[in-house]
Amino acid sequence: MEALPFAGAPAPASNFDPARLAGAVAFAQSRETPFPRDLLAHLRSGYFEPPPDNEVLGNTAPRGAPNGLLLLHGRPVARWGDTQQVDMTFSVAKSYLALLAGLAWGDGLIADLDAPVRDTVRDAAFEGDHNGRITWRMLLEQTSEWEGTLFGKADRIDRGRDLKREGKAEKGLDRPLEAPGSYWEYNDVRVNALSLALLHRFRAPLPEVFAERILKPIGGSGSMRWEGYRTSDVEIEGRLIQSVSGGGHWGGGVFTHAEDQARIGQLMLNDGLWDGQRILPEGWVRACTTPCRLNPDYGLLWWLNGNGRYPGASRESFLAQGAGGNYIWIDPRHGLVGVFRWLDPAALPDMLEQVTAALEGAAAG
Repeated sequence: MEALPFAGAPAPASNFDPARLAGAVAFAQSRETPFPRDLLAHLRSGYFEPPPDNEVLGNTAPRGAPNGLLLLHGRPVARWGDTQQVDMTFSVAKSYLALLAGLAWGDGLIADLDAPVRDTVRDAAFEGDHNGRITWRMLLEQTSEWEGTLFGKADRIDRGRDLKREGKAEKGLDRPLEAPGSYWEYNDVRVNALSLALLHRFRAPLPEVFAERILKPIGGSGSMRWEGYRTSDVEIEGRLIQSVSGGGHWGGGVFTHAEDQARIGQLMLNDGLWDGQRILPEGWVRACTTPCRLNPDYGLLWWLNGNGRYPGASRESFLAQGAGGNYIWIDPRHGLVGVFRWLDPAALPDMLEQVTAALEGAAAG
């Protein structure tokens, strides 16, 4: 396979059992997500929530066909579909926000993850007895219980959200809120509050920071877009800057392709280093992959496998995950990075197991 300029030593496909690797690729190609190609119509259909809460506030784009690639020690060993197809990524954007938080932490813009956000961010979103107690770590672990309406979306919309039954279970529950830091809940509005807080600290558009500080040094293509909503412009030092969203739930979010996502995965596998240059501060990858006290399957906006959420993958594995079957999989034990676009979420456990078996089977042989 033609090599792409990823960091790391060459890793020929012969490190895999050829038949099993081919079978895993065929499996990925045959398990297309049930999400339709017209994503705007899907969002408007009430899949995530009924009207009026499902109003789309940001840009969308029709999705492409399934595609993806596998890296072993930084070198491509398998690729399928159009890996340069720029598509929405949904909640993969949350893990991108975690990388920006790492830069802010390394720069001293966030001196202490356990400090209240309001100590350094002057915004009504972090005022009051409840929201004023929220820390950076709570936002990153999704334990903040942030309350309010941001850019036209109320946190209530995602209260009671059950990811295992996404699109099939009722949510938007008016449950009583717990104290900040005492309850874990996956909530897009609260992640958008983190994005707003980071914008205040960087005082610059987050997509520009991400492109300059992360994508450029790792050889990104320059084709990524990261957008917010038509309602999310914020005045920073007299300049209107769009606060970007942590997903595509109501439009916006990260639009990118599999090859740039693989670079992000390799950066995480390399503990934040790229060709000897430190991109993410030392210790940040470890922080992202340390289990949250209230949810051992979750770190700082990254999904973890320490409890065997995916039995066929190594326990060291961690993932960025987005609705519709968008994944960046990092397996430090084997030096693997996998990117899967528009894979049926129900097929992900089998996909990880097949790839792992293809590599371990070759080693055993």
